[in-house]
Amino acid sequence: MIRVVLIDDQTLVRRGIRALLELAGDITIAAEAADGIEGAVVVRRERPDVVLLDVRMPGATGIDLLRELQGKGELPPTILLTTFDDDAALLEGIKAGARGYLLKDVSLEQLTSAIRAVAAGETLIRPAVTERVLRGLEHVRRTFDALEPPDPLTKREVEILRLMAGGYSYREIAEALGTAEGTIKNHASSILSKLGVRDRTRAVLKALELGYI
Repeated sequence: MIRVVLIDDQTLVRRGIRALLELAGDITIAAEAADGIEGAVVVRRERPDVVLLDVRMPGATGIDLLRELQGKGELPPTILLTTFDDDAALLEGIKAGARGYLLKDVSLEQLTSAIRAVAAGETLIRPAVTERVLRGLEHVRRTFDALEPPDPLTKREVEILRLMAGGYSYREIAEALGTAEGTIKNHASSILSKLGVRDRTRAVLKALELGYI
């Protein structure tokens, strides 16, 4: 069984997620908490496989709790929960050690798949392609000279591509992933080469077309 601690200040959200997870045979809610302070106590007591953590709570926020637990080497694999696509919170959460995020209206399949993936050591860096980004792509011609199929992308390249789709700069991506900006640029060059495109805008379009993001 994958043991999960759920931390959210909204009782209805906790009930809803618990009800969903009761339908999964291999995942169980080990404990709940209603704020970051209580959450720290529960996480340390339960030592769960995965934490589902609300981003915005009164008092100690989810980001505050992430930083506290990470700073003391006590942070389990953690998924942030949010009611909207909050780019700033996502970046801060990744910097503080979160493995990714989910919207609170997530489906059972999305929720269980995310929990299993994070418990297995994977990440969920999947920022939504916002209307702003899509508007910026509308003028780009949707034809490509890439060979079909393109060379497969590595897991790290997919993570970087998803953050590129969110409109983040190479510097921001480097900070979020804890690496050097030059390393990100090298990965980006590899992505462009594999997809057979000449810039990151066309890379995002191609990635959308191929289902990477």
